[in-house]
Order: sequence, then C-alpha cells, then structure tokens
Amino acid sequence: MANTSSAKKATRKIAARTAVNKNRRSRVRTYVRKVEEALAAGDKAAAEAAFKAAQPELMRAAGKGVLHRNTASRKVSRLAQRVKSLGA
Repeated sequence: MANTSSAKKATRKIAARTAVNKNRRSRVRTYVRKVEEALAAGDKAAAEAAFKAAQPELMRAAGKGVLHRNTASRKVSRLAQRVKSLGA
C-alpha cells in the first residue's frame, strides 16, 4: 500500500484515468460491433451508417491514447474494406 501522500494521490489519479479509458474503450467496441453486425446481416446501408459513426470514435480513442494510432487506422481500414466489398 502507498505510504506517502503523493503516492496515495497517484493511485487515485490512476484509478480515475483507468475508469475514463475503460469507458472510451467500451464505446469504441460498441461502435465497431454495430458495424460487424450490419456486415453480418448483409445490410450495406446500415453498415455504411455504422461505419461513419465508428470511424471518428476510433480516431478519437487514438487521439486520447486509448488505442495506438496505427491500431485505430488499421481497424478503420479493414472495416472500410469490408463495407466496400459488401456491395460488390
């Protein structure tokens, strides 16, 4: 357990930051899941709408440091590719 007051404060800050990051990660997963479900259903219009909502959410998570920016870009790219191939 933390002994100094600064160490106790650090643990409080870590707990608060962890909660925020968990919430952001959860939001990203929800948006990505909506795209996945639309793709599985074969609904191109719904998939495009869900993708348009998911893309900024992924990039926001990357900007906040929840995801690495390359990871976010890779996920966006792969989702875009799958949405595009749905119509073809």
